[in-house]
Amino acid sequence: MQKDLELKFLSDFEENQNIVHKICSLYTTNKEAHNDLFQEITIQLWKNYTKFRGDSKFSTWMYRVALNTAISLYRKSTKRIKTQDISEFTYKIKSQDYDDTQELQLKALYKAVHQLNDIEKALIFLYLEDKPYKEISEALGITSVNARVKMNRAKEKLKNILNP
Repeated sequence: MQKDLELKFLSDFEENQNIVHKICSLYTTNKEAHNDLFQEITIQLWKNYTKFRGDSKFSTWMYRVALNTAISLYRKSTKRIKTQDISEFTYKIKSQDYDDTQELQLKALYKAVHQLNDIEKALIFLYLEDKPYKEISEALGITSVNARVKMNRAKEKLKNILNP
């Protein structure tokens, strides 16, 4: 049973791991921090995988866990981020190298997004992923109407940052 669960998790994770890389890019500023956050999110996803009931898509649940982990660690950034060792699992996860060169045109956007607060970052990220407001509201644990209002405010704030 445990082996089947591991295989299912690895399959789901590998299929959607770019979600984690993108969230790491939003909440970190260097490769080392990116890798540390990626590792911590992976650990949290595995720890909580048995709680995934399938009420929503795996990717929606993954967004929620990853964003909550990133936001929690980001808020504690005045302290050193402590990560857990996953060496016993690393041989099982086929990690794809994250190629920053393909996203050079997004650097200005990421720089601007870094200036937003935690919720605004999450909203913009999910919006850029073409997620419907229903899925955004589920991932963030807010109402759909609240997601729309916050999104409009975040877009306006981002527009002012990009075009002062």
